[in-house]
Amino acid sequence: MRVDEVLSLEVDDLEPLRSPVMLIALTGLFDVAGAATTALDRFAPAEAAVTVGEIDPDPFYDFTQERPQVEFDDGDLRVIRWPENTVELVRGVGGRDLVVLVGVEPHLMWSTYSACIRHVVERLGCEAVVTVGSAAEGVPHTRTPLVTGSTTDAELARRLGIGQPTYQGVTGVVGVIQSDLGAAGIPSISLRVGVPHYLTNAEHPQAVAALQMHLAHVLNMPVPADSDELADDIARWRSLHDEVVAGDLQLQMYVRMLEHDHDRRAEASIPTADDLGEQFERFLRDQRDAD
Repeated sequence: MRVDEVLSLEVDDLEPLRSPVMLIALTGLFDVAGAATTALDRFAPAEAAVTVGEIDPDPFYDFTQERPQVEFDDGDLRVIRWPENTVELVRGVGGRDLVVLVGVEPHLMWSTYSACIRHVVERLGCEAVVTVGSAAEGVPHTRTPLVTGSTTDAELARRLGIGQPTYQGVTGVVGVIQSDLGAAGIPSISLRVGVPHYLTNAEHPQAVAALQMHLAHVLNMPVPADSDELADDIARWRSLHDEVVAGDLQLQMYVRMLEHDHDRRAEASIPTADDLGEQFERFLRDQRDAD
């Protein structure tokens, strides 16, 4: 199946984009507790985003696993909502334009899905791609979670002081996309935040805030304006998490162990978000000069 059969992109009449970067978050294996997709939803609120493209869901999903939803629209008409993968454009945030895809990890035809992403990147002239994810890890809910960065680009890894992927094993479609972009010479960064594995059924606004902060600094953007609301969510969920742990003595001991390990690792964590942002901008400027 060809990309033009499943991807619709309406960009011919767009004004030139300013230093565009594409951001991607997909529900599925690497969106534990919805932290990644929530973070990007806040970067591209509906009132600021313009839809410029869409990937047809029909070839990519097993609808017995990712079932469509029945809803009533504003006119009280019964409609079917299929899994969406829409390409949104957010103009002029922090001096650059953002191309945002918040979608659903496909079950089928991953290479075609990845080719759709690559086509959007090349058609809109995106200078780089940043994927965000969240994973269940041995991290304590009582600490601000660390954000781990990696890239397949050796020069970008050196500049940012982050690692290149060394993992071998089962992966998700984001891993396929990262590999595909690397083969095409398109710089990409993966940012991943840890979510306490003993509380994965809860919400974790603290993980959302950590991703937002790193994205904002790396992309030289302001943190979303509703940060006060997120702070209230963090306090409320921290209280709920504490209640769960307070009722289990063994879990209390385990959390204390995780706290000790977290504090030790934090001393040798990846560079600060400010450092990442400065080096990322310098890398993109050098890429433009080389062109």
